[in-house]
Amino acid sequence: MFRKKIVAALGALALLIPAQAMALQCAPFARDVSGIEIFGNAGTWWGQAAGKYERGNEPKVGAVIAFKPTRSMPIGHVGMVSKIVSDREVLIDHANWSVINGRRGQIERGARVLDVSAAGDWSEVRVWYAPVNGLGTSSYPLYGFIYKDGSSNEA
Repeated sequence: MFRKKIVAALGALALLIPAQAMALQCAPFARDVSGIEIFGNAGTWWGQAAGKYERGNEPKVGAVIAFKPTRSMPIGHVGMVSKIVSDREVLIDHANWSVINGRRGQIERGARVLDVSAAGDWSEVRVWYAPVNGLGTSSYPLYGFIYKDGSSNEA
């Protein structure tokens, strides 16, 4: 009985929180879908993964793609690779990238990511951006990929 009252109270409280405050962030989403147990801002995941998870520059299904912080994205970004399309294109599932229906904090599944690095080493990518229905004009630097299981090609 007590438990039901707590659940009901929490549900009522959720109705009082503005929708913008309940926006889903990329790190908790990536942690949930990938099973990689790293906490904190996305920009810290690469360093936190050292010694705990394998890391590398080859996309693999289930791996977390880790973006470096930039001026426009100061806390970085993370998502999970959901499909390999080619050696230079993957699809990812991520949150809080595109504005969808006028709101941030949305989940995108199967978002296109294209390796645009000169060396083809996944050090720089372009990412699908829903409001323009395309890859947009910005490129983003990557740390690489964090693997829950499997081998690393990290030097």
